[in-house]
Formats: sequence, structure tokens, C-alpha cells
Amino acid sequence: MIIIYHHKNKVIDISNVDLNTINKANTLPIVEFLFELAKDYPEEVLVWCHIHIKEHLNISEIERLFHHKRLVFSYNPFDTQFIDKRIGYVDESPFLNVNSNVTYPTWQMSGLVGGMYGATLLASKNELIHDKDFDYFLCSLAKLGMPKGLFCYSEPRLLKQKVVCDTQKASLFTLFRFVKQHYKTRWVFLLGLNLMLYEKKFPLLPLLFSLFYRNRSNNNLNIGAIKVQSSRKVVDKGTIDVIIPTIGRKGYLYEVLCDLRNQAHLPATVIIVEQNPGLDSVSELEYLTNEPWPFVLKHTFTHQAGACNARNVALEQVESEWVFLADDDIRIETNFFQKALDGLTKFGIKAASLSCLQKDEKQAHTNIFQWGSFGSGCSMVVAERLKQCKFNMGYEFGFGEDGDFGMQLRNQGHDVLYFPEPQILHLKAPMGGFRTKPALAWQSDPVQPKPSPTVMLYQILHNTEEQLLGYKTILFFKYYKHQTVKNPISYFINFRKQWKRSVFWANELNKKQ
Repeated sequence: MIIIYHHKNKVIDISNVDLNTINKANTLPIVEFLFELAKDYPEEVLVWCHIHIKEHLNISEIERLFHHKRLVFSYNPFDTQFIDKRIGYVDESPFLNVNSNVTYPTWQMSGLVGGMYGATLLASKNELIHDKDFDYFLCSLAKLGMPKGLFCYSEPRLLKQKVVCDTQKASLFTLFRFVKQHYKTRWVFLLGLNLMLYEKKFPLLPLLFSLFYRNRSNNNLNIGAIKVQSSRKVVDKGTIDVIIPTIGRKGYLYEVLCDLRNQAHLPATVIIVEQNPGLDSVSELEYLTNEPWPFVLKHTFTHQAGACNARNVALEQVESEWVFLADDDIRIETNFFQKALDGLTKFGIKAASLSCLQKDEKQAHTNIFQWGSFGSGCSMVVAERLKQCKFNMGYEFGFGEDGDFGMQLRNQGHDVLYFPEPQILHLKAPMGGFRTKPALAWQSDPVQPKPSPTVMLYQILHNTEEQLLGYKTILFFKYYKHQTVKNPISYFINFRKQWKRSVFWANELNKKQ
């Protein structure tokens, strides 16, 4: 481990290197020096720390944090990041609203304190511009690298305690430049529009200056060449409970159970929550008792329909080390669980969503990366982390419970990775015969809410104010061509009314937690 202490983009002090390296530090800005250091010490963790917080650096914890080589950690304990909250006007991802109390996935890196392996930095050497501004360089590296399999986190354990220190904040010119270099050009104009609408600012010069910068591409980043083998032990017993909510899909569920029966690594327990809202109905799953199964079957029958409730009922019955959250219309190969556990072990991760595609659907992602969502029917999660999570009943019969559950995991300090292998085939079965369309509370509202209150609920619970307002602007333009009111003024007035009703109903749904 090599520690670089810096101030104002210059190296001030350095530990664990020879005199020749120290001489380089005196003549190079910190970004250039890090690349020179990485050449000489590719197998070392390169740690940076602002000189003013030298005494607070938690050196004893750092080596334990780096359990594989593709990790990048940094920490900014303050409410405002280098790229400030206004980036939310153009970015809807969960990587912006950072929970600074836990290990949290984000591309918002900080020059205050952090670290990465020298080899990881070298993987980007020929593709990444060596910005003079250290904070800008780190954010750019993370923003480009995360989709390619670089794992970037805000990590409070880098410091012994939270500190007070002057930190650099990006100017409006830098904000526009970052958007132009890391997003499509249209987002620059949308950022300007949102600043005018919601902050009464007219950033003409920052917008114009940003257009002279070229977009940065991550196409040639060679992150995948960095081999991963985590030293963290996340799989011990390897026991698995499978959770399956089902309603009216007797035949499809039977095929799922047969796939589970044929697994090379058998699950310990399969927990089935069968729903039928008919008050005089009984279970139709006679094969649960008529056939022998090589695992324990826990079957709950309920008249209360709804996947959120069903999954919560199942979660209360979990006993194994791992949980596979499944759907009742999927198919998996015989080595599915073994390959999933191998992947979790390799990356030292405690939650992953796996590729779940329909027949002939093209796979969009072929690498493992930090995912911005969560799949409630295609994920493996360590059971101990589910004790503090539940599916929010406010989302019942709507959209958003998957994303909300993923955010609960992240706010506990557990990232969610996307695994392209092993794959799940999603049959997308038709609805069961006795399914009925639920009566939603806002169905009779004279002003129909827009967006759906469940979508609004997620926005309110997990996104920043800027992200919510940015979403509002995008929805305003997208919705215009799909509705009947074509007079722009009338549409604007009606849209505001619908938005307010959506906020109202989202707050009502939030009371159901």
C-alpha cells in the first residue's frame, strides 16, 4: 500500500516508496503522478488523502476493504459532492443520492480520500484524459468505468471519524462540461432548461462553452482484463431457499419445481405462496403432496392477492444462508445454482440480479457490473440482509417494488450486481384464469394522476429533489404526444393538476409501509 498526501492537486507527502519516486512527486500533478506510480507498482493499492485529514486516515482498515482488484473507494462525508446535486436534473440513477453512512455504490468519487489498485488505473491509461483537476478525473474514471465492470463505492471506513475540511466543488461551467463529456449532447440543453425552470438561472455561457468539449467514450476501457477473485468469504454453507409467489399458473409452476428438482446443487427449501382471491377457493397444487421432492416444500395458501404481500409472507419463512427470489414462469438449467454461487464467491458480493430474458430476446449486457435496479423474480441475496427488508405494500398492484427493494439493500450497505450468467428464461406466461383487475384507490379521482402514484412513490422515497424535477420535465414532453389535449397551455395546466394528484396519492401509499 502506498499513500499519497496531497493539497490543491499537488503531492505534498508520500509513504512506502524510494527516493526516485519521491522526486517524481515533486514535479508532477497528482493525476500524472498516480499513473507513473501505477507503472512502477501495479500490484499495490494506491491511496490518496488530503493532507489536512492525514491523522484521520484509517490505514488499518484499508487493506481489508480491497478484497479484489477492480474496486475503487473514496469518501466525502459532506452533503455536497464535487459534482453537485444539480446533476440530478439529467441523471435518474440510484448512484446520486449517496448514503454516506454505509458502503454505497456511486460514480461520485472524491479526492478527499480514496484508493485503487495500480493495475486498475493502468487499465484506463490510454483511454482516459489525464485531467488536471483530481476530483474531475476521479468522477470521470468512475462514470466511464462502472458500466464496464469497475466497482466504485463511497466508503466511510476510509476515515476513523467524520471530519471537517474544505473540499472543492465544481462550478456551473464544470457541471455543464461533465454532462457534455459523459452524457448525450441533448442532456446539456435539458440541464439548461431545468436550471431556468426551477432555479431561475440562465446559464447561457456555461452551456455554450460545454459544446466545445468532446464526448468521452468507454468503448476501449480494458476493465475486463483485470482478473477478479475476491478474498471475502460470502458463501459458507451454500444452502438456498427459493421464494415463489404464484397465482393461477399451476402448469408453469410445476415446470419450475421440476427444474429445481434437477439442480446439481439442490435448494434446501422451496417456499410457495399461492394466492386465490376467491373466498371459497382452495389450493390447486395437488402435486406438492402427491409427488416426492428432494427439498422441503413450504406451502402457504392465501386469499389475499398481490406479489408484494406474497413475497413478504415467504421472507418470514426463510432459514437458509441464501435466498433465490423467483417467479412462477421461469426456466433454469441444471447448473444454475452452482454457477450463481460461484459468481457470488468470485466477486465477494451479497446480492445479484441475474439475466432474465424471454425466448429470442437479445442480451443487452454481457459483463458483470453495478446495476441500478433489482429483479424481484431473478435475484440471489444473502438471507441475513433480508431480515431488515420487506416489499413495500404501497407498490402492490403497481410498479416500483423491485427498485424499492434494491434501494433498501443499498441503504444497508449492500451493492446489487448484474450477472449475465447463469441465464433465466422468462416464459412471460399469461395471467391465471381467476386473476381480477384490482380497484386502485385513485381510479375514481376526477383528475387522474400522472405519473402512476407507485412510480411517484419511488421518486419521493429514493431520488433527490433535482432528480424528481428532472423526471417531471422529461415526463411533460414525453406524455404530450400520448394524450388528447393538444393545446399547449391547456396541456400544461392539466399536467400540473395530474402531477399534484400523483404526489398526493404517492404520500397516501407511503402510509401503507
